[in-house]
Amino acid sequence: MMSSQAAPAQDVKIILVEDDDGDAKAIRRAFSKARIANPLIRFRNGREALSFLKGETDQDPPLQFVVLSDINMPRMSGIELLEALRDDPTLHKTLFFVLTTSDDERDITAAYSNNVAGYILKSQAGDMFIELMTVMNNFWRIVELPIIDVRGGAHG
Repeated sequence: MMSSQAAPAQDVKIILVEDDDGDAKAIRRAFSKARIANPLIRFRNGREALSFLKGETDQDPPLQFVVLSDINMPRMSGIELLEALRDDPTLHKTLFFVLTTSDDERDITAAYSNNVAGYILKSQAGDMFIELMTVMNNFWRIVELPIIDVRGGAHG
């Protein structure tokens, strides 16, 4: 039974934190090919994404969202963003996936130490990237995501 606060799956926004234009285009293309209709909001670094999610911009952050983040970015890395989200009393429940080229064991350990939902190597996804996006889409359609309202706190 769905809770009265749960949003329809298509209302879940995808927060893409990716500084590389080519990779961002490839992700958008994969979403399109996998017929994922969820709105994708892109930021070029963790600081921009964090500011948006904290409600510090002129746009209201979504109530339900999933973060797909690269690690190696200017200004604030994906790991720093993840740590900042986990330290925030309102945003700590954020569903966060790392999508990166880094196979550095320190990055992998840091991500999982901060309860990342998944650590995906772009090179490993390769030809299966569209299938991976479909699996992720099915995942966030099936699981109950927390409602995170920076104006009024987390629910659920």
